[in-house]
Amino acid sequence: MLVDTHAHVHEPSYSLGGDEVLQRGRAAGVEKVICVGTNELSSRQAVEFAAGRDGVFASIGVHPHDTKEGWAEIANIAMDVLSSPTPSALSQGHSTGGQLAGPWRSARPDGDIPSNERTGSARQNLVAIGEIGLDYFYTHSPREMQIKALEEQLDIATKHSLPVIFHVREAFDDFWPIFDNFHGLRGVLHSFTDTEKNMEEGTKRGLYVGVNGISTFTKDQLQQQMFERIPLERMLLETDAPFLTPKPFRGTINEPAYIRRIAEYHAEGRGLSLEEVAAATTSNATALFGI
Repeated sequence: MLVDTHAHVHEPSYSLGGDEVLQRGRAAGVEKVICVGTNELSSRQAVEFAAGRDGVFASIGVHPHDTKEGWAEIANIAMDVLSSPTPSALSQGHSTGGQLAGPWRSARPDGDIPSNERTGSARQNLVAIGEIGLDYFYTHSPREMQIKALEEQLDIATKHSLPVIFHVREAFDDFWPIFDNFHGLRGVLHSFTDTEKNMEEGTKRGLYVGVNGISTFTKDQLQQQMFERIPLERMLLETDAPFLTPKPFRGTINEPAYIRRIAEYHAEGRGLSLEEVAAATTSNATALFGI
C-alpha cells in the first residue's frame, strides 16, 4: 500500500476529476490520499471532499503566499470539524463554539499518534494543519505577515494536537527559531528541496521529509545527494498534484497514482524493493497522521 500525503485534487480547478484519479490511484496501490488546503476556501473544500470518501483525509491551513488574504478562519474550521460528528457546520462559515478535548485521546512515547485511537467520524477526516510556513523566494505576502500567520496557525495545531504540513522555501533561518519556540510540534517538511544540513536539522527535530516528483527530474547534484540521504524512516511520499509531475510523465497533470513511480525511483536508487519503500513510507504516514 502507498499513501499520497499531499495533493490538491479536491479543488474545483483540478481538471482530471477527483473521483476518477482516486480510482486510478487505488489501482496503482495508492490507498490513501491527504487533500491539503492552501487558503480558507480550499481548506473547507478539502474537509468536505474527504468527508464522503473512504481513504481520503484533509489538512487545513493558509499557504504563506496567501496570508495577505487572512487566516483567522482556519481556527473556526478546526473547531467546526473537531466539535461535530458531521461536516454540516462547515457550510455555515463560522465556528460552532464547542469545547474540545482535542481530536486524539493519547500519543505514543515518540510523539506520533496511533490510528486506532482516533475518535469521531468527522474528526477522522481532519488529520493536519497545513500547508503553512514561510516562503521568501517570492514576495506574494510580506514576511512579517507570513511569520504572524505561521505562529497563529501553530497555536491551532498545538491546541488540537494536530501534526503540521510545513512549506518552507529559502526561509529556514527564520523558520527554525519559530519552530523551536513551540513545544511538541510534529510534522513534515513538504516538497523539501533544501540543503542536506536543513534536512538533518528537520530529522533531528523528529520531522518527516516530503519527497515528490522533483526528486525524479532534478539535475541539481546536491539535491540528489540530499534525497539519497534522507533516512527511510523519516521519508514521506507526496505528489502535490496537480503540480510537480514525476518522470516519465512530465508534461501531464499530476495525480495520486504517480506516487508509485516516485516510490519506484527511490527504491531503485537505494537498492531496495518497491515493497520495502512502500511499507516504510506508509508506516511513516500512519505514524504521523494517524490514518
